[in-house]
Amino acid sequence: MHRYGVREVEKLLGLRRSTIRALIEAGFVSPERGPRNAWRFSFQDLVVLRTAQALAEAQVPPRRILRSMKALRSRLPEEMPLSGLSVRVVADRVVVKEGGSHWQAESGQYLLAFEGDPSDGSLNVVEYKPAEAPAHAVPHATHWFERALALERDEPESARRAYERAIVEAPQLLDARINLGSLLHEAGCLTEAEHVYREAIAACGSAPTLMYNLGVLLDDMDRKHEAMDAYRAALRGDPGLADCHYNLALLCEQFSKPRDAIRHMAQYRKLVEVKPG
Repeated sequence: MHRYGVREVEKLLGLRRSTIRALIEAGFVSPERGPRNAWRFSFQDLVVLRTAQALAEAQVPPRRILRSMKALRSRLPEEMPLSGLSVRVVADRVVVKEGGSHWQAESGQYLLAFEGDPSDGSLNVVEYKPAEAPAHAVPHATHWFERALALERDEPESARRAYERAIVEAPQLLDARINLGSLLHEAGCLTEAEHVYREAIAACGSAPTLMYNLGVLLDDMDRKHEAMDAYRAALRGDPGLADCHYNLALLCEQFSKPRDAIRHMAQYRKLVEVKPG
C-alpha cells in the first residue's frame, strides 16, 4: 500500500503543514512513522484529513467530526478505486461518491442523489492538480517545472534534474529552488540542500517559505542557533507561519528562553485552533 509524505499531502490536498499537524493532534488521523520519524499517510488518511478540515471550517462540533471520520474510515477502500472516489460536505453531512454510487458516511446509507446543492461547500478529495508555475517563468522553465512536479513522487531523481533545468532557464523561479531543496533534504542530501537554499536567497531574496525550509534543514543538521535565526527571518516576512512558531518555541525552550518559548507556542496554538461548534 502506498504511503504519502507530508509534502505530498500538502500538494494533493492543499493543506498547510500546520493544519495537518492540528488535525493529527485532534485525533482525526494517526499516521504511521517512517524513516527519520517522518509521518507516512495512507489513502484513507488523506480522505479523512481533507474532510475533517472541511467540517471544521463549517463549524461542525469536534465530537461530531470525530464520529463522522470514524465511520468514514471504516467504509473507505484502502486504495483509490478504479471507478474514482470523491467526498463532498453537504451542509454538515459527509457524502461519498464512488463510481455511480452515492452514500452517506455516518450511516452507510446509499443515496439516489445529493440533497441540497452539492456545489456549495463540496470538495473533491483526491484530485491532483499540479501547481502552476509563477507567471514570470519563461516557457521552457514552465515546462521543466511542471515536469518536475509530475515526477516528484515516483521519480525523485528525474524531478531533481527537471528542477535544475527550470532554474537554469529562469534563475528567479523561487518555487523550483524551494522544491529542489526540499527534495534533496528528504533524500538526506543535507549539504546539497543547504547549497540550493543559499543560492536561492542570493538570487531571490529571503522569502518566508524559503527561510522556513532553511530553518528546518539547519535544525535537522543540529545547527540549532542558525535554525533559530532562519525561523525568525521567516516570521518577519510572514508571522502566520504556524509551524515556524512551533519549531522556534521548541528551540527557545531547549536554550532556556522560556518567555520566548511560551510566546511562540501561544501564537502557534492561536493559528491552528479548531473552533468548536
